[in-house]
Amino acid sequence: MKTIGMLGGMSWESTSSYYQLINEGVKAALGGLHSASIVMVSVDFHRLEQLMQRDDWDAITGYLCEAAGRIETAGADFLVICTNTIHKVAPQIESSLSIPVLHIADATATALVAAGIERVGLLGTRFTMAHDFYKGRITRRHGIDVMVPDGTSQAIVDAIIFKELCLGHINPESRRHYLDIIHQLHGQGAQAIILGCTEIGLLIRPDDTRVPLYDTTRIHAAAAVEMALR
Repeated sequence: MKTIGMLGGMSWESTSSYYQLINEGVKAALGGLHSASIVMVSVDFHRLEQLMQRDDWDAITGYLCEAAGRIETAGADFLVICTNTIHKVAPQIESSLSIPVLHIADATATALVAAGIERVGLLGTRFTMAHDFYKGRITRRHGIDVMVPDGTSQAIVDAIIFKELCLGHINPESRRHYLDIIHQLHGQGAQAIILGCTEIGLLIRPDDTRVPLYDTTRIHAAAAVEMALR
């Protein structure tokens, strides 16, 4: 079994989901008392959020490259960055390491391709929805058309993530807002929706809507288990 490196804390609520899902996946695959071999560094999300608001991605890169280096030094065979938004600097993090990064967008796109999805809606932070590092990678590398909500809806999605979900607050009214946006994207041609922030799965569940949902936390964790046991 390979040792999984987890760069977490963004937020810790979703990182705890990663830890549980990865260990459940290893146990399901190997049985008995097996659990995952994991090295984790969990960073202070407050510091990162302040840097994101200042658009200081150079400082974010330096902070996380140092944390990722500690994970590699501790013996990880590959790295899982336990968040979607921070994959904006995944290439810089990977270039600072000698171990590979299991990219969350690639893992998600692989699941979409396997299901025959050609056009998908994306929900996430405003950075993930507005910038090209995530949706562009899915389109260029995997041939899937990615749609995002309009500007007003993006602001609603982003505010709920940072002001509620990252603090562990689950609000039924916010769930209704998200479902409205999901159904709008579906009505515009999205065959499925990427829950492209690792906290969204805490709010929206598959049985909340008939629109197929792709929870990136679950997909990424499952891909990590597969890579560790390959």
